[in-house]
Amino acid sequence: MNDYDMMVDAYKEAGGEDVFAESDVAHLVLERDKVLGAHKVEGLEVDAKKIAEDTVKVKVTIKEGYQIENTVHMCFGVLPKEGRQKIDMEVEVQKDAHVEVKADCVFPNAVKVQHIMDAVINVEQGGSYIYKEHHFHGENGGVEVIAKSEIYVKSHGSLVTKFDLLKGRAGKMDFDYEAHLDEHAKVDMLARISAQDDDVIKIRESAHLNGQYSRGVLDSKIALKDKAEAEIYNELTADAPGAMGHVDCTEIIKDNAVARAIPIVDVRHPEAKVTHEAAIGSVDSTQLQTLMARGLDEEEAAEVIIQGLLND
Repeated sequence: MNDYDMMVDAYKEAGGEDVFAESDVAHLVLERDKVLGAHKVEGLEVDAKKIAEDTVKVKVTIKEGYQIENTVHMCFGVLPKEGRQKIDMEVEVQKDAHVEVKADCVFPNAVKVQHIMDAVINVEQGGSYIYKEHHFHGENGGVEVIAKSEIYVKSHGSLVTKFDLLKGRAGKMDFDYEAHLDEHAKVDMLARISAQDDDVIKIRESAHLNGQYSRGVLDSKIALKDKAEAEIYNELTADAPGAMGHVDCTEIIKDNAVARAIPIVDVRHPEAKVTHEAAIGSVDSTQLQTLMARGLDEEEAAEVIIQGLLND
């Protein structure tokens, strides 16, 4: 079996859809610094090339006015137990263009693997970009993920990012996302992560509502057990009239896990409004008792509640 087939198999095992053979679905498959497969569709340009050892430069352009009908699928990963993958990503969504991207990052055998994503995302006037990233790390906890994104959304543009890791070990994760919004622009940043053993999660999400009537939502839901740790830093700044935003961080802890939530709201105009909500605690006892009364044991009931939170 070649590397492409092994990557696709790992992708499917992680819950990915079998879409790579479909001619009307754009895709990109990377294993470390190797481009194993790529397919474009009209209105979408993808240029991926190795620029250094373990490093790939990826440029994605959605041309002006194009509405990409089918979800674009990307598969990134490292197949061996040890390795490094660095992706320099540049995304350009031109005026009035739209695309949805589903990226699956798979590290099924990881014992000592580093995955670095450094992205710059530009959404031009009236453009729309949806990016859903799903991770599968296996059971060893040997993955370190370092992700940084600089995001710029022009007037009437919108961007949604959603990250999830719901099963297996998280390992070490360090995210730093920062968005800048013009007038009437919108951004939603969502994170859903389950961590266990000695996993360590650090998330920093920041959005600057610079334009009038811009909108921003930062929403993190994290479940921790054993000795896992998480620190969530969410910052929302509103500088213009009519700018509105909300920060929501919910963390559930069990055993000896440790959770920290740092919501920061910074309002610099009297006609702007930002709200925040942060909650850290154990599994809700009423929900727990209700499920146990239906025949689940305590561990099963807690898992149902946690998965319900993370799939929200």
